[in-house]
Parts: sequence; structure tokens; C-alpha cells
Amino acid sequence: SMIKEYRKAYIEEFTQEKYQALMDDLKQRFGTLPGFKVAETPIFIPHKLRQRLFEATADILKVINRPDFKELTQGAFYNDDIIVPNEDDHPKFIQLDFGICLDEQGELTPKLIELQGFPSLFYYQEALARTYRRHFDIPEGFSIHPNSITHAEFLELLRSEIVGDTDPKRVVILEVEPEKQATAIDFKATEIRLGVKTLCLTKLKKRGKTLFYLDEDGEEVKIEKIYNRVIFDELYQRPELKREFHFVDEVDVEWIGHPNWFFRISKYLMPFLKGDYVPKSYLLDKLEVLPEDLQNYVLKPLYSFAGTGVQINVTKEIIDALPNKSNYMLQEKVEYHPVIETLDVPAKCEIRIMLIRSSKTNSMQIISNLVRLSKGEMVGVRYNKDKNWVGSSAGFFEI
Repeated sequence: SMIKEYRKAYIEEFTQEKYQALMDDLKQRFGTLPGFKVAETPIFIPHKLRQRLFEATADILKVINRPDFKELTQGAFYNDDIIVPNEDDHPKFIQLDFGICLDEQGELTPKLIELQGFPSLFYYQEALARTYRRHFDIPEGFSIHPNSITHAEFLELLRSEIVGDTDPKRVVILEVEPEKQATAIDFKATEIRLGVKTLCLTKLKKRGKTLFYLDEDGEEVKIEKIYNRVIFDELYQRPELKREFHFVDEVDVEWIGHPNWFFRISKYLMPFLKGDYVPKSYLLDKLEVLPEDLQNYVLKPLYSFAGTGVQINVTKEIIDALPNKSNYMLQEKVEYHPVIETLDVPAKCEIRIMLIRSSKTNSMQIISNLVRLSKGEMVGVRYNKDKNWVGSSAGFFEI
């Protein structure tokens, strides 16, 4: 279990009124609520699991830091039309999603589910953690920053990497219809902290290689940096969007999180990763012989716009019927263990380790986390309808 005495104390202290007060607090601070369920509880992560999460992260970074990493991942671009110019040498952001399982000895252990070379809800998670602290008794000596940086250091690191010396109004959070996104609360929290502007892709104007937008007074503001939050799978389902700017255009902006890393550090990378914390994974078109024990695998599309979603009960017939095998991978099933006690049945949990590359040290740093709690067959929202103590949460690490 996850640190029994704190778990027990939290459950005993919990009331629906306190939870409601937490939600009201979020709404008041940001003028909006998240478009996803906020879990009734955070989780407390013991030393040993923290250590294993660090080891798992180090194993994965070894591959990402290989000198031939770009050659290794060139196949992640399913066509050349999506390669964005001016790619940098290293990713700026990496997110690693781990399901929490039990090993042979019955100890908590992480298994990688997915990874992305893309920013996550840095500012929202930080606000959520402070809101949990305001409404519930979160013990001292625990932090949502697994590497034990302080709150102030976390904010300064993000500010220096996203905005740096640039005028914040020339820094843009880019999304498709940001106000309609489930993550709109994170854009709001980011704007408040950084003074930057959130813009829909359709609001970008382009002249030559210059990108700009019109401010409230109709004045042109030149864009110098883009903190990119556009998810390409979504963008390709919106061909009707009228826009002047396309990602493949040659423009004078600095990408904070270059879009190409979205493809390179993705499900595509899973088969290249090895070790105790990674399930066996195979690119379907590279497999000469299917595993005998197909029942122990899931079939995943590499790109969520590639057709069908995740298949849990895989058969040879399903695989033979796929029109394009290069769009899929087979991944060993990860058996999440229900390790979080709640008011009724225990919940399974997934921990996202959030990293940013520091320009000062030129290395990836683990700076925050995000947690999803689930009682359904899978972690997604639709498997957890009508259940309590599930949803999006934060992990407090024993420091």
C-alpha cells in the first residue's frame, strides 16, 4: 500500500464538503474548472517507489540521449509533410506515464505505459497541489516535486525556460480552440504566472517569415516564442480550420518544445526501450512472428487518428484485418494493482513523471508529477463514469 498511516488519516478526515470547497476554490482562482474529474484524494508516494521511478526515468533517458537518437526515430514521422523546420538538438519537455504494479516480491513498481515529448499541465498541477494542501491535512516532508526543488525554484525554472528574457506578450501558448479544451485551466494558470498570451492557431497572422497577432487594441504583436500545446492528432481531425500558419512553414520563432519531439518521443519509441520498468513492445510491421500469448498483449495505434483505438483482447484475425500494420504496435499488458485505498474499493493509479530540460545544466530534470486514479478496466475517463475517488490527482513524494 502507499504509506498506510497517511492514507488512513486522509480517509478519516475526508468529507464531501471539504472536497466541494476545494473545487470552489479552483473555480474562483481560475474562473473555470478543469474539463476532467478532479480526484477526491492525492496520493502519498513512499521512498522506495520514488527511487524506482527515478531509475525507470534514467533508463529511458539513456535511450533518448543516444547520439543516434534522431536516426533511430526518423520512422516516427508517418510522412514528410509533418516535419517542422528548425528542430533543436534536444527535447525541452518529456512526460513519462507509469502504471503502478506489484513485482514478484509484492513491492510497488512502475511500468511505462506511454511517453510524450510534449509539455504537460505544469502550472495546473502546482495549483492543484497547493489547493489540496489548503483544504486537507497534507503532511510536511512531502512534495509534488520528486527531486525536492522548492516551489520557488520550480516556478523560476519554468519561467526561465518558457519566457526567459523575452517580453511575455511576445510568448504565445498555442492550441486549437483553447477555451474548449479540457486543459483550459492550465492555460489560465500559465497566463497568470507568466503573463503570456493563449491563442488559437487560427489567430496567428503571417507576413513572410514573421508571425504576429492582434492585441486588444488591434495593434500587431510580433511572436518570438511559441509554447506549443497543439496535439497533432487533434489538428488533423480539423481540416476546416481557416489558418494562415502551418507548422511546416519556415518562420522566425523559437519553439518552446519543438513540435517534432511529439513524434520522436511517443509510442513509436516503446520498442527501443528495455529494462525492468518497460513492458515488451513491438512495432507491428517489424514483427516476423506474432507472440504465442497474444492474450497478454494490447494492440495500440501509434497515432490516435490512425483508425481504431486500443484493442484489449487481441486476436490474430484482428491483426490480419488491419489495413496498415505500420500504424500499430503490440505491447505487453500492464497489470495495474489497486494500491490506493478509498472509501470503498481501492483504486489503480498511474503516475506521470514530468521533465523539463534546463538550459543552465543542459540536462533533463524531473520537476513535477500528475496522477490518474481509476477503478475501471482502463484508466480513461469513460471507464470511470459514476465512480468516486477517481480522476486526475497529484502525488506527494516522501522527500
